Amino acid sequence: MRARARQTVRMLHLRIMAPATMTDDVLAALECDQAVTGLAVFRGAAVRPPGDVITAQVAREAANDVIDRLRALKVHRDGSIEIEQVGTWLSRRGFEAEIRTPGSSSDAVVWAEVTQRSYEDTELNWSYLSFLTLATVIASIAIITDSQILTVGAMVLGPEFGPIAALGVALVRRRFILLRLAIRTLVTGFVTAIAVTIVLTLIARALGWVTLGDVVGPRPGTAFIYTPDKWSFIVAVIAGAAGVLSITSAKSVGLAGVFISVTTVPAAGNIALGIAFGNGSTIWGSVAQLFLNIAGMALAGWATLAVQQLVWARVSVRRARHMVIPRRML
Repeated sequence: MRARARQTVRMLHLRIMAPATMTDDVLAALECDQAVTGLAVFRGAAVRPPGDVITAQVAREAANDVIDRLRALKVHRDGSIEIEQVGTWLSRRGFEAEIRTPGSSSDAVVWAEVTQRSYEDTELNWSYLSFLTLATVIASIAIITDSQILTVGAMVLGPEFGPIAALGVALVRRRFILLRLAIRTLVTGFVTAIAVTIVLTLIARALGWVTLGDVVGPRPGTAFIYTPDKWSFIVAVIAGAAGVLSITSAKSVGLAGVFISVTTVPAAGNIALGIAFGNGSTIWGSVAQLFLNIAGMALAGWATLAVQQLVWARVSVRRARHMVIPRRML
């Protein structure tokens, strides 16, 4: 117990709005779990939909099991389930509930949270297209000037990792609509960004600002963008795994490192330059780099999520052995 007490303890706050006819079943689903604490019900407090409001604190490690039981009751169809991270809390009962729950709260994957974030990150909107286009334009300038600093800036600015990670979430969670959305967002985003960069490059070429020598000449600082090799794929795999871990865990500190580890956006910028100047070797080398990076990150993301799902499924089985679940929940 003392060793566990030194670990970071994280709690989630659940706010449930449900019809009055569901309240008893919801309370039973929550009360049967030792990871749930701070349970309260406000009868008749909900106006739309009319019904009751139920709040509870739950250990992050047990969130998936609790949410699955609520979904089995169809609470999300007739009401709503809100999940919030509790930043700071003081509760002896809550602390003991978290101690009794197997697993580490920082490592716990809350699938509802991850899935919703994936849908948000794959939305094809003006902001996504703008950021990806601006990043690609900066990358093309970085290539022309052979600037590693601008290359890193373009990598950080690019928003493409969201839909790439969503590919793994879609496959692991069998959300095929999400899979289609992620593919559409990636393809449309890169096609749009490359097309705009081509137009701007042609304008710069007509003004004499950019020449063929700037594109095909020696570029020791940015040559890696169009010369993919085994290390390109290995780095993409490692970065993809790290990125997914940052998204699914409670410690999202590794995303910046992921953004500057792979060359998807710089490759897109180089494709635009190659097309604008009709240089085939530049185009195909960059296309290979782009697909190699996307494939590596998507594969690593899927594998990481699959392992996490397997691990937490076993944790759920361990917890279920020590719980008395109401018969109507089975």
